[in-house]
Amino acid sequence: MPLNPQRTIAELKELRALTGDDNGAQRVAFTPMWVKTRAWLKDKLAGLPVEMHTDAAGNFWATLRGESDRALLLGGHMDSVPNGGWLDGCLNVMAAVEVLRRINEQYHGKPPVTVRVVDWADEEGARFGKSLFGSSACSGKLDMTEARGLKDKQGVTLPDALKAVGVDFEQVKNSGKELKNATAYLELHIEQGPVLLDLDLPLGAVLGTFGVERHAITFHGQAAHSGSTPMNRRKDAFLAAGRMSLEIYEIARRSGSGVCTIGSCTIKPGIVTSVVEECRITLDQRHLDAKALKQMLKEAKDASERFAKEGNVRVSWERIWQIEPRPFHPELIELCDAAIKETVPKSHRLPSGPLHDAAETCGAGVPTVMMFVQSLHGISHNKIEDTKEEHLELCVTAFDKLASKALAWVAAQR
Repeated sequence: MPLNPQRTIAELKELRALTGDDNGAQRVAFTPMWVKTRAWLKDKLAGLPVEMHTDAAGNFWATLRGESDRALLLGGHMDSVPNGGWLDGCLNVMAAVEVLRRINEQYHGKPPVTVRVVDWADEEGARFGKSLFGSSACSGKLDMTEARGLKDKQGVTLPDALKAVGVDFEQVKNSGKELKNATAYLELHIEQGPVLLDLDLPLGAVLGTFGVERHAITFHGQAAHSGSTPMNRRKDAFLAAGRMSLEIYEIARRSGSGVCTIGSCTIKPGIVTSVVEECRITLDQRHLDAKALKQMLKEAKDASERFAKEGNVRVSWERIWQIEPRPFHPELIELCDAAIKETVPKSHRLPSGPLHDAAETCGAGVPTVMMFVQSLHGISHNKIEDTKEEHLELCVTAFDKLASKALAWVAAQR
């Protein structure tokens, strides 16, 4: 059974028909459609001599036992955002399934090291707002107190949603034992952005995932009548926040390759006849270099204090979430780059702005690398998300070459 990338594409189309509608993919984690997706995945693996089980965090594993307990992990996530794209996440897993078929055939069911395919639970965090749930539980980095209090829009708690699919929330970190013999983790993903598209390249080797600083910034002014308050007497919280919206672009520019985003803005009292008393904005800053990320945050805080002082208002900061940059393993990056160059004329190395489960395996100390395939339009989390079929074939082929190189690399470990 040689590698068959066309089969992967056919299976992805089958999954799209099974779990999507006119608005896009509907495989939100811990919902009936997600359960249906898992059953479909198990059917695709049924003809292989693999051990299948779901761990304490709801992650699904298919294990092909090898001559050594050292394990090469391949995977991603089958869940999607609501109205999502047809490739985000599931391409990772289905390409890994095809590679597993090839390895099983080549080694007659007994490769030199153990090979495992994983479908991480709730990478997207679409329902409860907590990304990387299953992989962060497995890595041991899940904040249990925070996660315990999460609720969806219907008021269902995360522990109750997990219970409905047979997972005991209080035991989820027991999934960490799955990484005991993990020696490398490989993940294929659509880029989700326009870098490869703009370079007219199909494939790229990923250097790591950006670190993230996510904060709420609140400017505190004074409500006053919009008609009777002269412009020079106002304490306008919105004015200070508005100046921040321009400054973050300059901060990102100075950082080199960082990005900054103000994603939301809420004001009080929020009526047309009042100067804004309170303006709360959310700031998301990302960079692959930890020192650069720290500097970006400092510059944002300094700017907020300056704008507050100039506007005669106060400012306060609240951290929402943070994750450090996760640079991938340098030897695996070289193997990924080599696999791409054996498949297409040119490779490109780039960081990942979005987070992925690979960030958690990397954070748990497992040597990790990702491969990106070009995204048409540079768009993801949208029903128009797409990738050329010839590029899909190329990425499955290149990912298989990477798996072969990584398998030999893992086998050589002592």
